Parts: sequence; C-alpha cells; structure tokens
Amino acid sequence: MSTNRLFGMVYYLLNHQKTTTAALAAHFEVSTRTICRDINTLSSVGIPIYTETGRSGGVYLLSHFILDKVFLSKEEQNNMLTLLKGTRQINPQMSDQSFDKLSALFDKSFEDWLEIDFTAWYQNNRHDEKFTRLKNSILNKTQIKFSYASKNGLQERCCCPYKLIFKSQAWYLQAFDLDKDDFRNFKINRMSSVEVLHQNFQSILPPEKFEQNLSRKMMPVKLVFTKEVFYRVYDEFDHNDILEIDANTVNVQTQLPDEEWLVQYLLSFGRYLKVLEPTSIKQHMQSELDAVYDNLIN
Repeated sequence: MSTNRLFGMVYYLLNHQKTTTAALAAHFEVSTRTICRDINTLSSVGIPIYTETGRSGGVYLLSHFILDKVFLSKEEQNNMLTLLKGTRQINPQMSDQSFDKLSALFDKSFEDWLEIDFTAWYQNNRHDEKFTRLKNSILNKTQIKFSYASKNGLQERCCCPYKLIFKSQAWYLQAFDLDKDDFRNFKINRMSSVEVLHQNFQSILPPEKFEQNLSRKMMPVKLVFTKEVFYRVYDEFDHNDILEIDANTVNVQTQLPDEEWLVQYLLSFGRYLKVLEPTSIKQHMQSELDAVYDNLIN
C-alpha cells in the first residue's frame, strides 16, 4: 500500500501542482505524519518534491519535472507504443502525436510491426467519416439520425448513442432508440446518411439484461466442404472445428447463428458444400433454391 501511495502522490502533484500535507492526508486517508514520511522517502530516491511553510507554501514538485521513463519497464513502454500504433485508425492525429511524444520521452526506436485496419478492402474514407461522427456524438452526448437497412427495408432511426463495439469483424453502435424506447445494436455498415442533431441528452445506461455482447441463439451444424472452397473454410470457421477427412474434403462441426441469413450464407458455397445436419437447414435451403429457380423461369 505504501508503494502505491508513493506513486499516487507523484501523480497527484503532477495534476495539482501544489497542495498541502493535510490535503494529501485526507486524499490518501492517512495521517499527516505518514505523508511527511512519504515526502522524505520520495526525496531520498531523487524525486524533486519540496515543502514550504507560510501562507503561500505547500507541497509541490519542481515545475520542469516529468514522470521519468524508469517508472515503466521496457516491456511496458513497448506495449504503450504498440497500443497507440494499433489504435491509429480510430484517432489518427491524436495517436500520432501521443506516439511521437512517448517515443521521445522513452528515447527509443520502435519496430513498426503492427497495423490494424478495421475497414474492408472495398471501403474508402467515407467509413472513417461516419465513424468520426458517431464517436463525437457519443462524447458530446448529441442525438443522431440515420437510415438503417434491415430485413424490413430502409428505415429512419433517431437514437441517443452510447457505445461503439467491434465484434466478429464488424463495428456496431449500441444506442437508445427513441422510437422503440429501448436499447438496440446497429451494425454500422448498414447505417447511411448519419446526421448529428443539435439535441443533447443526459447520460443513459443500458439495463443489466441488455445483451451487450451481441450474443445470438446458436444451432449445431455438421458440414462437408470440397477443396474448391478450402480457402473460405479456413477463413471463416474456427480451425478447432475443422476436421480434415482427406486432401479433397473437410468436415466442419460447429455452432452457427440461428437466423434468416444463415441459409443464404450456406448457399454461397454452392455445389462445394454438403449439409449433414440439421435436416431443417437442408429443407430451408431446398425452399430457397426453389424460389430462386422460380425467379429464373418467370
């Protein structure tokens, strides 16, 4: 606890510039005698901490003091620089500035081995503009209006945004839907014409029962794929669920979302997929193929 308190005192003085032993004692819930002992300890290890008596006195650090790099291990320094590099797409200007400052403070070169890009190959910077608008609306607590593509077509939605979530290769917006009077998850790729409104809102938290992890009802499936689509199988399924039968086929036993789009997704593998289980999926796929055939001949 004393070590944590010593670090806490340094951070406190960096943020408050000057304070008193009584204020430090109240903040850390110890006696003023303990604070005086801590001040002597910090001074003995080279921290430029001083005390002055009198009306304008107090406890303070020298104005030119900065948190020395020795407080972070080399591994911690590398982790901080890697984190800033990895989040560059979310806030490029701020990440670059912070990265340059910390690199200079740590006085070290950095091996640029990591780059994270959340956009798809076909997307341009318009996706970044949408993301920036959503981020600013969350931070500024301003309502937004947008068009959303769902199974019912395009619909206008007005929301109080709460949080951005990245899950399963896609960004989602968690927001309070003013029309539904409830929290909803919106896939950002399906949002268009995002407009930040002038109306502000008070902080609002989702209920405990709200599924923040975007979990879905799942169903067990058994699938067989031929070699023509191996590249997709290893891209889109957990490798632990893939059992290689021979050089030409693989068997996949996994859990997939029990949703309407599942049939269309499986059909995208064409003749290179055979569904073993469940029977209900095979029946739905047959119905879908019949409907496609009807559209072709009519």
